[in-house]
This record gives sequence, C-alpha cells and structure tokens, in this order.
Amino acid sequence: MSTQPGAPLKRLTVHELRRMKERGEPIAVVTAYDATAARLVGEAGVDVVLVGDSLGMVVQGHDSTLPVTLEHMIYHSVMVRRGLARAGARAHLVGDMPFGSYQASPDEAVKAAMRLVAEGGVEAVKLEGGSDYVEVIRRVVRAGVPVMGHIGLTPQSVHKLGGYVVQGKDVERAQALLRDARALEAAGCYAVVLECIPTELARVISGQLAIPTIGIGAGPSCDGQVLVLNDLLGLDPTFSPRFAKRYVELGTESIGAVGRYVAEVKSRAFPAEAHVFHSAAVRLVPVAEESDVDGREDLPGVVGAPV
Repeated sequence: MSTQPGAPLKRLTVHELRRMKERGEPIAVVTAYDATAARLVGEAGVDVVLVGDSLGMVVQGHDSTLPVTLEHMIYHSVMVRRGLARAGARAHLVGDMPFGSYQASPDEAVKAAMRLVAEGGVEAVKLEGGSDYVEVIRRVVRAGVPVMGHIGLTPQSVHKLGGYVVQGKDVERAQALLRDARALEAAGCYAVVLECIPTELARVISGQLAIPTIGIGAGPSCDGQVLVLNDLLGLDPTFSPRFAKRYVELGTESIGAVGRYVAEVKSRAFPAEAHVFHSAAVRLVPVAEESDVDGREDLPGVVGAPV
C-alpha cells in the first residue's frame, strides 16, 4: 500500500476474496445504487459492493427485478463506481446481469458482460442460475470477465419458482442445488451467492466449495453475507424480510425529519437567520411601473442594484 497521503487503497480482487475464505475471514457485501450510497458504504469498510438488479424494486418501484435493463445496470454502476472512488474505497465492485441479458445465448451474455465492465466500471458480473448456465459462465469467464454465481432463490425466475420462497428444503432439491454449486465452481465462478436456502444446506455447500459462498437468508455458515442496503437501513417501514436485520430505522427517522421541515416551512421558522445571506452593498429596487417597462419581458420583478 502506498504511504503517500490521500493515496487510494488497492481494490479487493477475486483472488483476495478467495484468500479471505481460506483464512476464515467473513466477507461483508452490501448493495448500492448511486454515488452517495456507494460513498457511505465504501467509507463503512464493506468488502464487496453489489449493484443489484434489486434496484428494480427498491429504486424503480417495480414488484420484481424483471423490468430492469442492461442500460439501467450500466447507468447505476457508473454512479456507484464514482461514489467508491470519492470514498477512496477498496471494495470489489460487482454488477448484476439483468433478466434477458444472458439467457438467450452465450454470445449475448459475453456482449452484455463486457458492456457492464467497459461502460459501467464493474470488476465482475453476477448472474443467476445453476447447471443450465455453465456454458454461459465459461464463455464470459473466457472473455476475461469474472463471474459470481447465484443459486437458491433466484428472483429473475420468480414466476418459475412460484414466488419468493425458500429453496432446497427437500432432499432432492437440496442435492440439485449442491450439484449446481459444484458445476458453477467448475465453470469458473469465483464466488456464488446462496439465497434463501436452509442453513444446513448452506453449510454443506460452503464446506465443499473452494470458492467463497455469499449468503442471504442462508445462515451463518456461508463465507460472507450480503444485504440490500435499503433493508439494512430500514428505509421501508412496511417491509422486513426474515433474513434481513435492520440496523437503523432510517425510513421512520426520514419521515419524521421531512415532516419537521414541512412544519417549519409552514410556520416560517425556516429559513432562520443562520440560513440566509446578507450584503450591505445591495439594495432592492421597487418593481418598475408598467409604463416604464414598455412591453419588455426581460426585466425581473425585483432586481439587485449596487449602491
């Protein structure tokens, strides 16, 4: 690491993340969708920032991630990259491959992944699916783009799965997920997200893979954990999934803060003297008479004139 003042920290790489697993150091992952959020989570010291297609729900207001496009992902990834840079953060940046960007063919997947890296500034991409996407993963990795896998509850397959429900609860499906995890590792994934699966299954998968497992609703045996920033901050008082811990009730606090602002505006308590500017060299000139204006539309109603 450079000893020069203000020198940016070296970013975490896929190899360092694997070494973290080897030495038993948990990996902290959180989502971010804009520069401000990225700066904050970067300063907080997270290891990995995920620009998730969950932005379709928590930013765009959809009821699923399916409407998110590749252009949306690139747009938000660029903002997050800027925020991390401003924070001097060393976090590894991953971008989700949205629905429709990789399912059609490996060729389309490679093109989409390369755009996310080249235009969005991410260092790796994440895509959902198991053994069916082995060839896609191999092709993307061969093109030079690291891939994080994602199995279990895969939100882009919500209609196929019948809703947002825990996966792998029976022996047959648990064995299928274990096979999927092994297949993703063999295909070249450097990590894999395990979403909403029994903690016992997550323990088995994490123990059998050499690559890190990142859990969300998969228990404490995973090599790392990921949460949606909005859930972590409690931004939506009406939404509290079982797997998410709310570390602050920022939604309720924000409503209260904005309410106080509204009340102060209505009562003229804001802006107060501390929030205004003065100049002894400026006086206000009365509004010109209509006859003096003579049809001119470029004169303001009140103008500042030097004394």
